[in-house]
Amino acid sequence: MRFAIHGREVRVPNLRGMSTLQAQETANGNGLIVTVEDKFYSSDVPAGKIISQAPSANSKVRRGWRVRVSESLGPQRVAIPDLLGQSERAATINLRRRGLDLAAVAGVAAAGVPADQVIAQEPPPSATELTSPKVSILLAEPVATPEYVMPSFVGRQLAEAKEKIVRAGLQVPIVAAAVSANQGAAVANAPVNPGAPAATPFSGIIVSQTPPAGSRVTPETQIRLEVSQ
Repeated sequence: MRFAIHGREVRVPNLRGMSTLQAQETANGNGLIVTVEDKFYSSDVPAGKIISQAPSANSKVRRGWRVRVSESLGPQRVAIPDLLGQSERAATINLRRRGLDLAAVAGVAAAGVPADQVIAQEPPPSATELTSPKVSILLAEPVATPEYVMPSFVGRQLAEAKEKIVRAGLQVPIVAAAVSANQGAAVANAPVNPGAPAATPFSGIIVSQTPPAGSRVTPETQIRLEVSQ
């Protein structure tokens, strides 16, 4: 059994400096498979030649093992474009036209910037002496609208409720006087005096609220409080 196991082992040939086709033929002749995993710029290794390999040369592996190699793109001849302000799709097209790849895409909330707009890139525009033809970009994302759970203000003083609502960054609430059925009829039948000062019955206790307690509210939500007179 030991002889059979060792009989299936082979040594990995040195593929560095070979063309991809030569590396594949050499590896296949030893019962191995070559996979090009990455490509890098190199001022020393001509384009199309193997820069590195794993496992390393002379390593013992089983037949059928996969040898991962990196191929040279030769010296850098393409300029990194300025992608700032472009959409992800436009940036991707811009890179592919130059033979570059989009490496990674990340997003961050950015106020005042349109969503899906590139706000940073790596490498920066016109960078030189690069090792990889890949560019990563950072996209603007919408700022999430904060949400709160509406507490119950019923039974509290109006001044206290207004202070808490404003402090939370919500809109100043609309305040109205709670009117009973009898009061409503009296108000409707009362004569109107244009010169009389406006009533200010808004210093009492809150008797109802909209939205009700437990509702989800945002800074855009309009809150209405009714107070006793």
